[in-house]
Amino acid sequence: MICDNIKIILERIEKAKNKVGLKKDIKLVAVTKTVPIDKIIEAIGRGITIIGENRIQEAEKKFREFPETVKVEKHLIGHLQTNKVKKAVELFDLIQSVDSIYLLEEINRQAEKIKKIQECFIEIKVSQEKTKYGLNPTELEGFMVKAEELKNIKITGLMAIAPYFENPELVRPYFHRAKEIFEQVRSHFLIPASDFPILSMGMTGDFEIAIEEGSNMVRIGTGIFGE
Repeated sequence: MICDNIKIILERIEKAKNKVGLKKDIKLVAVTKTVPIDKIIEAIGRGITIIGENRIQEAEKKFREFPETVKVEKHLIGHLQTNKVKKAVELFDLIQSVDSIYLLEEINRQAEKIKKIQECFIEIKVSQEKTKYGLNPTELEGFMVKAEELKNIKITGLMAIAPYFENPELVRPYFHRAKEIFEQVRSHFLIPASDFPILSMGMTGDFEIAIEEGSNMVRIGTGIFGE
């Protein structure tokens, strides 16, 4: 089932790319929250190269159980509390959910302790939902200025989560706004595309719309692993 699901998702990604004439690759993050180890390893064996976890404690347990032969890039995509930063820096190659200067500074402190340059995305808030985390776009300039001062942080992209709608087409304005913000950050800070390449947005229910609006990294859980 997982093999077939991955094939279907990849075909849908290609179809969405072709619809808007995209040539560049779309990175696929398999969201492994609550997914058993054997299914994760199966997905990796079927070509998955990036996994995304939401919770530190769950991820730590899983990662300890991974065979040494399993090589996969690990992303934290869930909300990160400052008291979990030390462990997050130890466990993850990339933290997608950085949403405050205070959190960024703590990540830098913990990364410095283990002589690591921690790659991060800025999670931006594109809706007014109280249940959604993210940095207000009006705070981005101050955030980026601070990030440039921190020696153990590398910001390489933005992450956004759109509201849920029964009709996926209704998320389009939110993804469009995230793309606008992404381009504004690049242009305002004169960042080469190669240094700030990723716009992570789109999940199982809306990733095709996200790709059409500029996403080049999608986070798929249910579409790969089922309910």
